[in-house]
Amino acid sequence: MVMHLKLFILILVLCFLSGMGWAKEEAIKEAIQPHFEGAKIESLKKTPYLDLYEVVVGGEVFYTDENVDYFFFGHVIDTKTRVSLTNERLEEIKAARRVSLDTLPLEHAIKVVRGNGERQLIIFTDPNCPYCKQLEKELLDITDVTIYNLLYPVLNGSAELSKNIWCADNQIKAWEDFMLRGVAPKAKDCETPLQALVQSGQQNKVTGTPTLIFADGSIVGGMIPASAIEERLMHVGEVGISQP
Repeated sequence: MVMHLKLFILILVLCFLSGMGWAKEEAIKEAIQPHFEGAKIESLKKTPYLDLYEVVVGGEVFYTDENVDYFFFGHVIDTKTRVSLTNERLEEIKAARRVSLDTLPLEHAIKVVRGNGERQLIIFTDPNCPYCKQLEKELLDITDVTIYNLLYPVLNGSAELSKNIWCADNQIKAWEDFMLRGVAPKAKDCETPLQALVQSGQQNKVTGTPTLIFADGSIVGGMIPASAIEERLMHVGEVGISQP
C-alpha cells in the first residue's frame, strides 16, 4: 500500500513538472511570435546548454533565453568534437520535412521521360544556377525516370531566360540545349506559369536551387551525385506520383 502511494505521488509530481514545462514553453512561444508575424513557430525546446531554448521558424534554427530578451543566430559548436550541433539539427529538420505532392504545379513542369519513366523526381531549378547545370549532367546517368523540372527563376536574369525556355517550340530541347550545351534559346513571348511556380516554391519553403523532391515527398537541397539520386529513387520506387 505504501509503495503504491509513493508511486502515485511520484506520478503526480512528474505530471506537475511536465505541465510547468509545457506552460513555460507556451509562454516563450507567445513572446516570440510577435517578432515573426505571419510565420509559424514550428518547434521550441529547451537545450542542454546555457539554459537556451531552440526555436525553429521557417526551417531555420536560432536560440533564445527563457525571458525572450535576446535572439542568438549562428552555430553552436561542441568544442570537444568540433561538431556543429546546429547543423545536425538542421539536417534532422530537413530529413523529417515532407512536401505534399498535390500542392506542386506539375502540370507546369518541363517533363522529361527516360526509359520506362516509372520512377519520379521533381526538381525546382534555375537555369542560371551552376549547381543545377551540374545536376543536369548527373541526371544523364539515371534511367527509367520521369523528371519534372519546375522553373524557379530566383537568380538575376533568370526570369527572362526561363520565359524563353518555356516559350520555345520544343521546351525539352531548349532546356537541355542550355543546361547541357550552353546554347541559349531565342527570345520569344508567350504566357508563362513562372509566377505560379515561384509562389509554389515559396509556399513549400524552397530556399535554393536545385531542390529535389522525391515521390514520398522527401526533400534534398543542393546538387547530389547520380549515385545518391539512384539510391533514393530505389528507396521510394514503390511510391507513385499522379500524372498531371
